[in-house]
Amino acid sequence: MTNKKLALVTCYFQPNYGSQLQAYATQLLFDKMKVENVTICIDGLQSEINKAKYRYFLSRIWDINTVKDKWATVKKMTAIYTKGKEYRDSMALRKEMFKSFSQTKFHISEVYNSKQELANAAHEYAAFIVGSDQLWLPSNIEANYYTLNFVPDNVPKIALATSFGIARLPKRQAQKAAKFLKRLDFCSVRELSGQKIVKELTGREIPVVCDPTILFAAEEWDGITKKEHFVKEPYLFCYFLGNNPEQRDFVKRFKEKTGYKIVQLQHCDEYIKSDVGFPDYTPYNVGPAEFVQLIRDAEYVFTDSFHSSVFSLLYGKRFFTFRRYNNDGIVSTNGRLYSLLSLVGLEERLLKADEDVEKCMLMQIDYIKIHRKLETLREFTKQYIKEALFQSGINYDNY
Repeated sequence: MTNKKLALVTCYFQPNYGSQLQAYATQLLFDKMKVENVTICIDGLQSEINKAKYRYFLSRIWDINTVKDKWATVKKMTAIYTKGKEYRDSMALRKEMFKSFSQTKFHISEVYNSKQELANAAHEYAAFIVGSDQLWLPSNIEANYYTLNFVPDNVPKIALATSFGIARLPKRQAQKAAKFLKRLDFCSVRELSGQKIVKELTGREIPVVCDPTILFAAEEWDGITKKEHFVKEPYLFCYFLGNNPEQRDFVKRFKEKTGYKIVQLQHCDEYIKSDVGFPDYTPYNVGPAEFVQLIRDAEYVFTDSFHSSVFSLLYGKRFFTFRRYNNDGIVSTNGRLYSLLSLVGLEERLLKADEDVEKCMLMQIDYIKIHRKLETLREFTKQYIKEALFQSGINYDNY
């Protein structure tokens, strides 16, 4: 058995609540199993990765779906320079909250200045773990980092709940995926659609395991939150990443029926003009820990986000999930919402936003049953990772 550290290849640096929380949960799992680990530092690799992703997006500049998807990023960047000082300061504050979380919560490795330099040091690690998040999106396959192709054949490679993010890959990326997936010693995915992709491309039968954030119950997540309420009065919490005004109209109808104030995290993926004036409170001093806290203390949660739905389930909240995309085209990430709600038998919580509010308020959730299902999924996922560690010659404590 080896005493080398695990190398975690995650998206810990991304200013996104789900990305940082799942990366932290991945680290926390191995910490609790008493397996020494480091998260590979992205600082020296980012330029190389970004160049490959830019080339990919340029190659698809005539694809309308890709253009629409990236237009949101352009709008967000433009808003920084056009929406005034208050907006710039608000976005800078949120960015600083993410930076603080990533700098204080993770065991970060030394800096590697290229994938080749990291490959040369790969034998210093017991194994490389990639996951979770949408790390196998087409652009990331082209970037060739989360594929673990840089890891030598004789160093164990493990995928933990990694997601393709979409239901099917374009032909070029599918061909590349078929190759790197066959190199993984252990492979698991987060969604049923991902399981299908791997089967079609490689013939491998692989398990669907839970997102790392689900591995820990609410009580364990309370370890990163403050006890006092972020907002002092009853509220409806909104975390919408897509620009779908009808979903906001649904929340307004909910406010009329309940009298609760609306708290929204605004402009997270793109600047959405119609959101201005929609909520009662728009906090920006919200990092990943405060995000969990806002869900924990909400009366209701309204979201089009996978991880916001996850934490609603963990904290036993009354929540409603909406599709971020209007269809299931090639850039749509709706699949992970379908998969999550299907796993716990709550498909009826996925709304179109034209439903009757009073009927929705009467919808019940049997959280005893739901949390039992989550516990079963937790144990299945832990068994997968224990088996992968054991066969890779890595010591661990039962957790």
